[in-house]
Amino acid sequence: MTTFIFRRVLIAIPTLIAISVILFTILHLAPGDPFAELALNPDIPPEVRLNLRKQLGIDDPLPVQYVRWATQVVKGNWGYSFVSRVNVLTLIRQRLPTTLFIVGTAYLVAIPFAILIGVVSAVKQYSWIDNVATTFAFLGISLPSFFTGLVFILIFSIWLRWLPFIYSTHLPGSGLTYLWELFKHAVMPITVLALIQMASLTRYVRGAMLDVIGQDYVRTARAKGLAELSVVMKHAFRNALIPVVTILALDLPAIITGALITEQIFRVPGMGSLLINSLEAKDTPVVMFIVFTYAILVVLFTLIADILYGFLDPRIKLA
Repeated sequence: MTTFIFRRVLIAIPTLIAISVILFTILHLAPGDPFAELALNPDIPPEVRLNLRKQLGIDDPLPVQYVRWATQVVKGNWGYSFVSRVNVLTLIRQRLPTTLFIVGTAYLVAIPFAILIGVVSAVKQYSWIDNVATTFAFLGISLPSFFTGLVFILIFSIWLRWLPFIYSTHLPGSGLTYLWELFKHAVMPITVLALIQMASLTRYVRGAMLDVIGQDYVRTARAKGLAELSVVMKHAFRNALIPVVTILALDLPAIITGALITEQIFRVPGMGSLLINSLEAKDTPVVMFIVFTYAILVVLFTLIADILYGFLDPRIKLA
């Protein structure tokens, strides 16, 4: 196990370096100037703008900029935002709690319901339960998040006037009053994200269960007279979890990096909206932090998934 983890970490290092080089190059070659707004401000003299560009090294050659950025990142210094002049880590600390709450809650809601519905749908294949679950899953997968979000806003904010369509972190009151206001602001973005995640995960769980539920060892377990619940959960479900773990390993980093479209629709001040705003402003330090962190998390969660394979199926050897 230790050798396996060590080898995977060694493989991940050049992979992450290559990702960082590609990202940095793309951002450098993208059109736009992060100091374009300063050029339009008559209160800032041209010499001040030039001095600021020189301090940040924006006009230096690309390799020089990359080596300087990578050296500082290794030291734990992610630099300052070109737009807000705020330390990147401070900016992330301001946005990350909101994303963790919204996206994390959506996943906590979606995963258990998706697993339950997927298992029942597979066990009761072609029943009315399976048909209803399949219909809702296809609806959730086929409808994009921006459309679902707009429908929610139209129904609950405009027609019924029950819920605000703009998420706010500055809520009035305290105690139960605060919790009620928080619920009203968060319920729509959480529900939209949970429905989308639940729809796709339900289909994966159902497909994985159908793959294993007809295997010989499952029929053998039934022939031994084991209870159906024991056969399904102990013999079929455990082996069906392997592809589900793979999907979750690729999806879970979004809990940190945010949901781009949904956060924009509901004006959630999280990591996703920060990434969009930073891309528009060509704010390289902030974009590099979010995207590079996402790459690191994907590598990390993939490693965790590989380790979990060994526990779910002892036939898989980690070497």
